[in-house]
Amino acid sequence: MRTNVLEDLDEIVKKVPDKIAFADDHTSYSFKDIYEHSGSIATKLAEDGFYKEPVLIFMKKSPEEIASFFGVIRSGCYYVPIDEEMPVTRISLIIENCKARAMIIDESTKEAAGRLAYEGRIYSYEEMLGTSVNLKTLTSIREKAIDTDPIYIVFTSGSTGVPKGVCACHRSVLDYIEQLSDVLGFNEDTVFGNQSPLYFDACLKEVYPTIRYGATTYLIPHELFTFPKKIVEYLNDKKINTICWVVSALTIISSFKTFDSIKPEYLHTIAFGSEVFPIKQYRLWRAALPDATFTNLYGPTEGTGMSCYYRVAKDHVFEDHDVIPIGRPFKNTEVMLIKPDNTLARDGEEGEITLRGTCVTLGYYNNPEKTKEAFVQNPLNTAYPEIVYKTGDIGKRDADGNLIFVSRKDYQIKHMGHRIELGEIESNVNLLEEIKMSGCIYDDQKGKIVLYYVGDISAGEVTGRLKEMLPRYMLPNKIRQLNEMPFTANGKIDRKQLKNMYLNA
Repeated sequence: MRTNVLEDLDEIVKKVPDKIAFADDHTSYSFKDIYEHSGSIATKLAEDGFYKEPVLIFMKKSPEEIASFFGVIRSGCYYVPIDEEMPVTRISLIIENCKARAMIIDESTKEAAGRLAYEGRIYSYEEMLGTSVNLKTLTSIREKAIDTDPIYIVFTSGSTGVPKGVCACHRSVLDYIEQLSDVLGFNEDTVFGNQSPLYFDACLKEVYPTIRYGATTYLIPHELFTFPKKIVEYLNDKKINTICWVVSALTIISSFKTFDSIKPEYLHTIAFGSEVFPIKQYRLWRAALPDATFTNLYGPTEGTGMSCYYRVAKDHVFEDHDVIPIGRPFKNTEVMLIKPDNTLARDGEEGEITLRGTCVTLGYYNNPEKTKEAFVQNPLNTAYPEIVYKTGDIGKRDADGNLIFVSRKDYQIKHMGHRIELGEIESNVNLLEEIKMSGCIYDDQKGKIVLYYVGDISAGEVTGRLKEMLPRYMLPNKIRQLNEMPFTANGKIDRKQLKNMYLNA
């Protein structure tokens, strides 16, 4: 039984030391490179007295950054990735929360790091590689490690504007990779195309299976996602056969008719999540890749990545208003739908998606108040301590027992006396042939539904068409056309920015 993610690294470096593990447009690292460079970093940290504490990693997205992750883990510490894409205020809040005494930088972030109000020790990645590996020290550290030791802290957005650091341990990551890999069929022939930044938990889907199976991951340049055709050209050039992307990244390709001129030649495994996949866009992907497997994934950062999956049958025909289910939980995970009165929802009833099992992370770092709000005693168990995680998502089960994502609790509104899911409005808008993507917000003060969209159709035409599709109380009060939709760093539609655009208009 594995108890530490480093066991995978120990094994794979013996099997395929020279195979490419991670690569970008500038660098490619073999498994031997990851092993040796992480050993130098770990030794330097250990020699300087860092142990069982957070270490900030402020580097560009690169194979070097991944080597730093494993270096921090081998030192007995846990890594906290930050990035220049983050606002300086957010980075400062993360530094304040972690109180990390060490930070690893590279040449590209050296200047930015110097502008931060950081009083800890700053290490240059390049200089750390000059440290000779001390196997005796690293072996001693490993012998004292247990599977509930932290491995990373990843920060999510807090409702108050203060980021929350989700702390995960080896046990939950190992379990997640085991279940995810079994569902998606990862192996030594898998070639990943990574879309997400490395400071999100989404990258777990590529980083750790690559180490587990001796696969290969290409870190796709962020700027390519502005040019749909170039993304597909990149996938073909690198012979990428597996992608695990947010839905918006997929729709950027399909909504701009990219498949009319070029298709991914090697893709056979497509996993998607974080947002609802518009049926219209799913159909375009299925038509372009009829033999590929498509799997809908669902799960929060607090649940160590993804917790549920739904494999879409190749011959399944979705109606226009259907929603692709999020399916069933991974093995060793239970999903409970809890109603407001803390009882279990019956079939067909809605309830808050609540996770139980090894997937539940350790909580929010240095934030006991927020931890107590979301990581709670299982309301269905009063016999012994058992912590479960309340996701804030509303779900229900269909007639086949599959979970259906309904909405975020904070994405449901009360408008004109009716409870409305803003996602339902978006789903109907996305059915219009001319619409590429859309996003809805709600003005609480004035009681107005505001729709933003990208597409070759006027706002007036959208209104007219929606009158035939939605009841009057669900019609947007304001409709605004955009040349392009704002996205978060992880590629999801940035609804906070949409609301700011509306309030500042």
